[in-house]
Amino acid sequence: MPETITPAVPPTPPVPLQALLAREDLALRQIAGPEDPGTVIHWAHTSEMADPYPYLLGGELLLTAGVHIPEAAGSGTYFDDYVSRIVAAGGAALGFGLAPVHDTVPRALVAACERYGLPLLEVPPQTTFSGVARAVWQLMAQARLAELRRVTEAQQSLAAAASRPDPVPSVLRQLAQRLGGRAVLYGPDGTEIAGAGRETPQSALAALAELAGVVRPASRAATAPDRTGRPSPSPGSAVAPATPTSATDTHGAVHLAVYALGAGEGFVLGVATPRREPGDHTIASVAAVLLSLLTGEQQSGTGAARSSALVRLLLGAPPEEVAPLLGPGEWLVVRARPEAQAPDAVAASALGAALGSPLVDLAGDVVRVLVPADRDPGPQPGWTLGVSAATGPREWPAADSQAARALARARATRTPLVRHAARPALEDLVPRADAETHARTLLAPLAERPALAETLRIWLSLHGSWDRTAVALDVHRNTVRQRIARCAALLAADLDDPDVRMELWFALRRS
Repeated sequence: MPETITPAVPPTPPVPLQALLAREDLALRQIAGPEDPGTVIHWAHTSEMADPYPYLLGGELLLTAGVHIPEAAGSGTYFDDYVSRIVAAGGAALGFGLAPVHDTVPRALVAACERYGLPLLEVPPQTTFSGVARAVWQLMAQARLAELRRVTEAQQSLAAAASRPDPVPSVLRQLAQRLGGRAVLYGPDGTEIAGAGRETPQSALAALAELAGVVRPASRAATAPDRTGRPSPSPGSAVAPATPTSATDTHGAVHLAVYALGAGEGFVLGVATPRREPGDHTIASVAAVLLSLLTGEQQSGTGAARSSALVRLLLGAPPEEVAPLLGPGEWLVVRARPEAQAPDAVAASALGAALGSPLVDLAGDVVRVLVPADRDPGPQPGWTLGVSAATGPREWPAADSQAARALARARATRTPLVRHAARPALEDLVPRADAETHARTLLAPLAERPALAETLRIWLSLHGSWDRTAVALDVHRNTVRQRIARCAALLAADLDDPDVRMELWFALRRS
């Protein structure tokens, strides 16, 4: 007897046999074979051939009226041979139609289906085979629509997660929730960087980590390009075959899947789920693409130019000489703080990607991004932004101060984004050197007390609002009152006087 074949199933969700039996309009009844909820049908096929094996692809509900059955079939091996060939071909179930040939299902056929474990359905006279086939396709269409809806909703939620201040953990949490399992991100060295989702047996997680090694590329040292530009194997080794980008396996009742991220950087996404549903691979692939963007390093000429610019700055080159390596034109400095937890390096990189610039600096709870002036930064979900005026390389430090003040005002007013207002001001009428000398003299009592000077700056910028200043500085409003009172005492100034406030504001802007 031929071995059972693997069904060449179509690219549509299968139909559970139980769903077909539940259709009241069909009135089908299972009379033999295992009642397994996991039995599925990929299509319906009608045949009256005595040997249907050559005409089956696998996964069918085979429908027959028994026209092919000889009169003496019950006393021989006919039904055993018939059922065994259906099972060998990968048939999922057999439907036997009553009337006009047979009034009842032959008992020998029932016994054969029990022996071979093939579900046998009784099709009543009022139900046509075309009606059964139509019901199968209707159930397939419903399942396909549900799958597409599920995938679409998952894509939207994953994209929203990737825009959060903690994008990598957010994407993993959303992926684990959508698949009902656990999602893990492995680094190039195979260690777990982040994970989310339901508890999974340690043995299954160990198997998942081992499977991740299947799709992780070989070390760069072993595949360094030779003088022709082709990868060359390490000494004494053969050329390794191409590394797959994904792999699947099972560990007991746990389904495992891994996906290589990026262009050979070594990051791997692993997923462990208690079941494998249609659409799971598509959803996980979307997450893999998003994580590739979040974890990948730029290996292009832009990345080389950034490296060269950094080296030149460290070796003493002036900013205006380095700036052409980063791109022509003027630049904006963007300062950003997340609305929730402190940002990490991945969140900072994701923000830079959203703003269209790889020039990102993470300093404590603030992210600074240097953005070409021709790209207009917009509000970013989960972030509060302050944007400087467009400047050349020589004015970058001043632009950074502008962005800091704009960020403080944005946080105090709870505005997603505030831009520095670049327009002629009174301070432009005073020579810079004279203004700076005056500022140092006036603010000398605060020179060794930067916290007081910063509090006074923010308080003046917010028109003396205690509450908004407290929000901007992340301190209690009573702390603001104490600091301002201390400033007034040290400066021997009446801070309720608008002329005094104006002079101090002028000095603080030049300090």
